Amino acid sequence: MSTPDPVEVTTRRPSRQRSAVLALLEDLDGFRSAQDLHALLRDRGASVGLATVYRALQALVDDGQVDVLRSADGEAAYRRCSPVHHHHLVCRSCGTTVEVSDAPVERWAARIAAEHGFADAQHQVEVFGTCATCRSAN
Repeated sequence: MSTPDPVEVTTRRPSRQRSAVLALLEDLDGFRSAQDLHALLRDRGASVGLATVYRALQALVDDGQVDVLRSADGEAAYRRCSPVHHHHLVCRSCGTTVEVSDAPVERWAARIAAEHGFADAQHQVEVFGTCATCRSAN
């Protein structure tokens, strides 16, 4: 009986650009587009190109440090999130985002996958609404 190959771990070299994007995301609440992040970085005096911001964001998503959310029109938005599995409540007006976890959702997803013969199922749940602050402003 042969032993399985060890899992290969890819480590990225630290990058000034990834660090700048991550630091900016830590200061923000809600999901932001790459274009928004690029403009904010430029406002902070960082000399970084938009393509570099996209590459940095993709690396951070791949490494599990940033979540990505696709809007109804297909635009990707990014947010620094906790490393544990969670879902999001997102305000349609201001973009405020709250991380939530819910055991019944997890059980439902596992049950539905099993009922249809799926294994290793993953899911993403985003709930959109209007936050209390935006509701009271109207």
